[in-house]
Amino acid sequence: MRKVKKVVGMLAATALIAGLMGCGSSNNNAGTGNSPSGSAAVPEKLPKISLFQSKVEIAESLEALAKKYKEETGNEVEIWGSAGDAYGTQLQAKLTAGQGPTVFSVGTGSEAEKLKSYLYDLSNEPFTANIAPNVALKSDDGKVVGVPYGVEGFGIVYNKSLVDAKDVTDLASFTKTLEKLKAEGKNGFSLSQEDYFLIAHIINMPFALQPDPQAFIEKLNKGEVKMADTKEFQEFAKFMDAIKANTKNPMEVKYDTQMGDFATGKNAMVHQGNWSYGMLQEFGELGFDVDMMPFPLAGNTKLSVGVASNWAINAKADPNQIKAGTAFLNWLFTSDAGQNAIVNEFKFIPAMTNIAANDLDPLSKAVFEATKSGQTVTWAFNMFPAGIIGNDLAPATQSYFLDKNMTGEQFLKNLDAAWAKATK
Repeated sequence: MRKVKKVVGMLAATALIAGLMGCGSSNNNAGTGNSPSGSAAVPEKLPKISLFQSKVEIAESLEALAKKYKEETGNEVEIWGSAGDAYGTQLQAKLTAGQGPTVFSVGTGSEAEKLKSYLYDLSNEPFTANIAPNVALKSDDGKVVGVPYGVEGFGIVYNKSLVDAKDVTDLASFTKTLEKLKAEGKNGFSLSQEDYFLIAHIINMPFALQPDPQAFIEKLNKGEVKMADTKEFQEFAKFMDAIKANTKNPMEVKYDTQMGDFATGKNAMVHQGNWSYGMLQEFGELGFDVDMMPFPLAGNTKLSVGVASNWAINAKADPNQIKAGTAFLNWLFTSDAGQNAIVNEFKFIPAMTNIAANDLDPLSKAVFEATKSGQTVTWAFNMFPAGIIGNDLAPATQSYFLDKNMTGEQFLKNLDAAWAKATK
């Protein structure tokens, strides 16, 4: 299977990153009852719970973690086999039939909306206070109903020997930088032809900068607003025109080539995420430092950070099961063993402020720091109608880059037309 297929699959389904990460330390354990002063705390005996999740890659690590949990607390977690692509269908069938599980994973966006009646309110659980800003899965009324596995983020990955982030802060400086690098024989910025790398990620920014991205998308679905009439999208079109005029046509670029040219100094900047560092590592010593900066639409200073999946508790489970489920999640996010598993075994970028992550690669570190500080915008493309990226937005973008005479303004109108057709 080609590398790009692996990466795109990872984007759609996981928050997995390459490389080892260190972890923080905490001595709190879940399920600890009161004990006489001076004596050791005795773990509370709780009923056995079931856990069902979608990431095949962490299945073995979860089994090992369940054993550790039993050793430390005496309580049991039964890990149900991961279902991969069939997970969503199987989960809904189990929940609807009242067959559990107690703890399960749920995606952000349409999957969470579909299962919202099964999402238990975790707002008052102590561990949710440590969820980083802007990444918790919340209900319509603002209650925390899911805790992120971890985070991923994207923006402009850049070669620090060729570009200074201080020189790329808005449309004018972005365009000037591209023109300067082009004159020097460098490709200043690169998109690639795969659907998400061509349009889904970069168009996230004008959506994410709306006061309420979800409400804007709903209005767009109903035909009540248009991208072509919205200032952030109008500026986005100018960015796209600058890219089109000054960089290599992305329809001639595949992900592997994009990152290979970046690793060898031919591309100064690429629009990518922390996952791309795994590709860069294959080239050995790069000879330059890399970092990630925000895409500066409308002077934006934040990275696009999102969550592929969240831990949730079955709101329709027996109250004692719910109690046991919350105890397990508390242990997962506060104990040494749980935190170590998240960072070193699952290899997630933590979405919790109480979990340290040392030894991160530069791109993952940029995402982690932005997450902790709240310098992030949402992955609004998770709210798009199902299938619209590949079926409608990507073809419109391909036409834009293949037609030398098409302007960014016309491109926006075509995107509006494509969206309207897809949501009839």
